[in-house]
Amino acid sequence: MGRTYIVEEAVGQYLSDLSAKLKPYVTGLLIGQCSSQRDYVIRAVRTPPKEEQDESNINPSKLASIDEEWVTAHASQVSRMLPGGLLVLGVFIIATPELAKDSQSALRKLIFSVEKSMMKRRLWKPGEDEVSDRAALQVCSTTKKIVCRTYDVQDPKSSAKPADWKYQSAVSACWLALDCTVNVNIHIPLLATSPNHDLEKNTKNGLNRWSKQIEDSVFLINGQVKDNDTELVEGLKKLRGSTQSSTHFSDVKVLTQLSQVSSHRSTATVQVCSGSINLKGAVKCRAYIHNSKPKVKEAVQALKRDIINTLSDRCEILFEDLIINEGLDKKNFEREYRVLPQRLFVPVAGSSVMLSDYKFRDEAAGEIQERFVEMLDQAVQAEDIHIAEEASTVFICSLDLHAVDICPVTDNTDDTQQKQLTKATLLLKLQQNMGVVIAAAVAVFASIFSFNYFSD
Repeated sequence: MGRTYIVEEAVGQYLSDLSAKLKPYVTGLLIGQCSSQRDYVIRAVRTPPKEEQDESNINPSKLASIDEEWVTAHASQVSRMLPGGLLVLGVFIIATPELAKDSQSALRKLIFSVEKSMMKRRLWKPGEDEVSDRAALQVCSTTKKIVCRTYDVQDPKSSAKPADWKYQSAVSACWLALDCTVNVNIHIPLLATSPNHDLEKNTKNGLNRWSKQIEDSVFLINGQVKDNDTELVEGLKKLRGSTQSSTHFSDVKVLTQLSQVSSHRSTATVQVCSGSINLKGAVKCRAYIHNSKPKVKEAVQALKRDIINTLSDRCEILFEDLIINEGLDKKNFEREYRVLPQRLFVPVAGSSVMLSDYKFRDEAAGEIQERFVEMLDQAVQAEDIHIAEEASTVFICSLDLHAVDICPVTDNTDDTQQKQLTKATLLLKLQQNMGVVIAAAVAVFASIFSFNYFSD
């Protein structure tokens, strides 16, 4: 038996409106949430046309003119605007009857291209029991007939499986939400051997290590640690009968382990670095979960991924801004502070779920509104833009390059120079990586012992 998709009625109206306006075809994304029993589709978003593309000039005889790279880039941008719990569930094509024969093969290519792009950006790995089916929705622009199939994106040879597409009203009208604020202080050393201070690559590596700490953290929901397999709404059952379009927010505290307990012996490594990246501040995180007997583990997983994604996405946006506006050649400065973009939320009509985005300090509301229209095909009023983070929680990215210049050791270096170099190296390591304190202390002790021994 195939999967069942419970779809917001507004999605059906949106697809119908597109089929009446756009010919010969249009592609787009399906947005929603997976669960073990069924999937929920709360939004459909058309692929924005390229500026130079005239839709009237699209070749109506075949779907080969679909730009996979453009669709994939759109999916990547949209994924940044989804809070925890929401993801791109699949793709759709609305096409004329003449193109119906090629629609499924085109959908299959798009699904795997989108998923491949998403996997490259993720700092977390899907669980073994996680749903890996993605929807391929085909709509005939003339007859309005809908055909929904799924593909397993973890299997490159996956064949299409039938799926049920069922419309329902108020699908996400009263979903549960989890909110938390996470204080972050991440120090990422830049190796001296790293070419041209590859800031983006080093930052991603540092965030990857930090993401493992988040994965291993303890989450307190309304002050309590709950078993993974218990229902999230236990103790809140009085809200189950509510039909109002509202959301119950659960306050979550994240307790990060200071160190990993392991039976394996660990070895500290001292590496020469030419600078560091420091990420410091507080991030606002949010996840939404369906109200059909959700488990605690589903909600916690959604919030974990939002914490990881929101920091990773901000860094990506910052580096993109540096490349576009200034270039990324940072050889000529010693220290620079950058404010990462703040998070904001925008409501979805008829839903308790809010979509997310990021803004720099100098961005006006008009720019945010334009981005929502372009990326999500949604008009947003300025008064509906809710900035999640106040000025007191501004997130800082400190780029500190060439802070300490360490000269290489040569054969003719005398004892005094060698001693000074060793001290400078140890000081740099202590400042850059607290994880090597033990190794540094041993090195200092050995240096002093050796010096005293030969002096005697």
